[in-house]
Amino acid sequence: MSIEIWLSGFFFYLIIITNIASSIFGYKTFGDVDSDTQLKKINKNPTKFKISIVLILIEHFSIVSLAVTLFIAFSPYNIILGIVWFIFRTGEGLIQIYDKKNYWGLLNIAKQYSDTRGAEKDALIDLGRSILKTKTSRFAFAQILFSIGTLAYSILFVIYGVIPIIFGWFGIVASLLYGFGNVINRIKPDFKVLWNIGGLLIFLFEIVLGGWLLFFSHI
Repeated sequence: MSIEIWLSGFFFYLIIITNIASSIFGYKTFGDVDSDTQLKKINKNPTKFKISIVLILIEHFSIVSLAVTLFIAFSPYNIILGIVWFIFRTGEGLIQIYDKKNYWGLLNIAKQYSDTRGAEKDALIDLGRSILKTKTSRFAFAQILFSIGTLAYSILFVIYGVIPIIFGWFGIVASLLYGFGNVINRIKPDFKVLWNIGGLLIFLFEIVLGGWLLFFSHI
């Protein structure tokens, strides 16, 4: 087993673990978040908010690292597919890293929020809501890039049989459902079923693929 393959499995698991850990500390990856409630939570426990951002940043940097290790490990089989997943998954990670600059700004807004009243407080709530909406929009776009990148290396796995083919087919189905579900949700915000199903399949795919790369690959 090459170090690049082992590291790919490691990054799959690090992404999952840090994502879950950040949510435990209050980070919400996607969905409508009430600005007023969020600012109160941040002001009540700013340390918890900071930890959640550090954890999710580790997740984002791990996405970029995963794109690199997968490219080194598997692009020799098909350089075009390798370039596709490298560009799209790296783009996914970088977009989310960039977004955290604005998201971190909620910390200062929360401090001001606790000391203001009336129209000024309403303005801070509106500013917080704008940051949260921008974060949601950027996440949704980043997930389209994620779907394309995941589809690219899943196709490679099926064509070249470098991992059990069933994993590759599972990845193709999961990435397509997740990608189309995302697009449909952008058009019809109340229709989230397909995206949720795709998200569950992606979660299972990455657990299985990461475990296989870590413990069972002999490439």
